[in-house]
Amino acid sequence: MKLRDVLSAKDNALQTIEPSASLAQVVAKLVDANCGSLIVVDADVMVGIITERDILRTVATCGDPLAEIEVYERMTGDVITGDPNDDIQSAMATMTNHRIRHLPVMKDGSLSGMISIGDLVKTQQDLLAVENHYLKTYIQG
Repeated sequence: MKLRDVLSAKDNALQTIEPSASLAQVVAKLVDANCGSLIVVDADVMVGIITERDILRTVATCGDPLAEIEVYERMTGDVITGDPNDDIQSAMATMTNHRIRHLPVMKDGSLSGMISIGDLVKTQQDLLAVENHYLKTYIQG
């Protein structure tokens, strides 16, 4: 199974924010959208990603209020991405090796969606359930 299959099976609404937004705005948007990361876009181009982990690190290391810190100061600019043709096992390996929980998926230089580690675990679980069903049917049959 490929990342494009995972993307097609989920709500693919991308949550974005501008680099000049405050971290307080990030927190509000994460809570409102019930998600763990936002794609940072400037003029419709992905320039980074900001995650819950980035917010926690900021709170732990910086004494300034979140309303006074801009996204570009704390975002990850060198974003690890996936391709719609990547298989889910290689995407899981990439996410595990880089210790990330959110993987933007790029197609021809454009952002086509976001995959979370939870999306991949759910997909893997669904595939195993189908496989288990067919194996049980074969054995009993």
